[in-house]
Amino acid sequence: MDIAITGMGTISPLGTTVDDLYDGLLAGQIGIGIAPWATSVEEGLYAAVHDRFDPTASMDPRVVAGTDGFARFAIAACAEALNDAGLDPDSLDPFTTGVVHGTSMGGHFTVARAQHQLERNGVDATDRKTQIKIWPNMAAAQICLAYGLHGPSITVTTACASSLDALNTAALYLRAGLADVVLVGATEGGYTADDGDHFLPAFVAGERAYGMSSGQTDPHRAMLPFDVDRVGIVSGEGSAFFVLETAEHAAARGARIRGWFGGGASLADAHHPISPEPEGRWEQLVMERAQAAANVSPEQIDVMIAHATGTPKGDQAEIRAINRVFDTSQRVVATGLKGNTGHTGASSGAMSIIAGIRAMETGKLAAIAGTNVVDPEANFDVAVHRPRAMDVGVFQVNSFGFGGQNASVIISREANHAGS
Repeated sequence: MDIAITGMGTISPLGTTVDDLYDGLLAGQIGIGIAPWATSVEEGLYAAVHDRFDPTASMDPRVVAGTDGFARFAIAACAEALNDAGLDPDSLDPFTTGVVHGTSMGGHFTVARAQHQLERNGVDATDRKTQIKIWPNMAAAQICLAYGLHGPSITVTTACASSLDALNTAALYLRAGLADVVLVGATEGGYTADDGDHFLPAFVAGERAYGMSSGQTDPHRAMLPFDVDRVGIVSGEGSAFFVLETAEHAAARGARIRGWFGGGASLADAHHPISPEPEGRWEQLVMERAQAAANVSPEQIDVMIAHATGTPKGDQAEIRAINRVFDTSQRVVATGLKGNTGHTGASSGAMSIIAGIRAMETGKLAAIAGTNVVDPEANFDVAVHRPRAMDVGVFQVNSFGFGGQNASVIISREANHAGS
């Protein structure tokens, strides 16, 4: 069964629309800056959305009051995707429209804020809606509430692989006949400071203690995917959503097709809670399985949008995996978003798909920001310094999460009738 991508939406560190994200990538913009809980770069960097996004401009005040920032991001990104798809929400069949959403940590900022307020001001200072804000399923639930949907609604939480696993799950629903439209995406973050009451989230302190953070103070050098000088990550936030439809449903309403979901795969690395298997054997296998599911060969793939975390071990394993999947005679072009957007967690893979689809449409592929000297172990072509003018017909996206959560998907300009 062919699965059409008919709509896209995003809230990202580069802006609040798909055009903002893509134009920012092409321009080499960096969404990394002083963290909203910090007063200087020395106190921490973060790729934030908070100063670009005003949920009160488009949402019912009761929804704003009853949700964590991550759910607000998801609601807004989903609304843009529906609008982009030309779908009137009132036209959605409530029983055959599904929602699949991915997130690593759900409303973790609400948890951090509640603890901060409790310790500073006592029990009475705790937000009475804390419980309904923190649950990871609340983004999908709020979308169902907004549009009166009663179809499948599920939340995927597989760390940084969550968005691609969400797409793979949505494809299963469509191919099983459980839905003819699925609103699918992933979201991370949502820091807000009520009444200027800034606080340092515990998970940020934990990143530093574990050595995950890059520790850099220059936003343009903070994340260096595939660079010889890579040292770690800068966390970010945002959401990206898609409207997926069966080909029959899309054709019946005359929908514009932005791309086709060819197929995907996911598997467990089962090596270490945080580090990938050093040779990238399982990352190689998930890429190969995704290609088989989409019925494409490595030679047919024009672009690899890599996970490319900018960590020494993570990049090394992925580089080795890509080397083996793509023979050196077939110079696939690789790029990644994290130098621009920071590591947006669960939403990073979905943002990569948006970048790939826009590259298919425009013939302009964004380069990796920040990276100057590509790791010489990479036997493939890494796009750096400036956008590439190229014809992109098929691209692959990788997302690899803590706990060995490996996922990969194939997106194409033309349907190839895979997955039937």
